[in-house]
Amino acid sequence: MANTTAHSEHSSTKRIWSVFIILSVVTLVEVILGIIKPQFLTHTNFISLSLINWIFIILTIYKAYYITWAFMHMEGETKGLRRAIVWTGCFLILYLVFIILTEGDYTHDTMMNSFVKWDF
Repeated sequence: MANTTAHSEHSSTKRIWSVFIILSVVTLVEVILGIIKPQFLTHTNFISLSLINWIFIILTIYKAYYITWAFMHMEGETKGLRRAIVWTGCFLILYLVFIILTEGDYTHDTMMNSFVKWDF
C-alpha cells in the first residue's frame, strides 16, 4: 500500500512540474516576443492585425486550454464533457477577439476618416 501512495505522489509531482515548465516556456516566449518585437512580425498584417498580435492570441488560447486541461483535470473526463467545456471556452475567446477587432477597427476608421475629431 505504501508503494501505491509513493507512486501517486511521484506522479503528481512530475505532473505539476511538467505543467509548470510548459506554461513557463509559453509565457517566456510571449515575454521575449513582447520585448524584442521582431520587425517582420510587427509590420506584416493578416486580417487587419499584425502577426505578432495573432501569435499572442494563439499562445493565450493555448495557455487557457492547457490550464483547463491540467487544473480542471479534464484529461480524465469523458470526451463529450471535455469538448463541451474546452470548445465552449475557445469559441467564446475567439468570439470576444472578433468583437474587439471589429469594434476597434470601426472606432479607428471613424476617428481617422470622419469630419468630427474625437478626443480619445
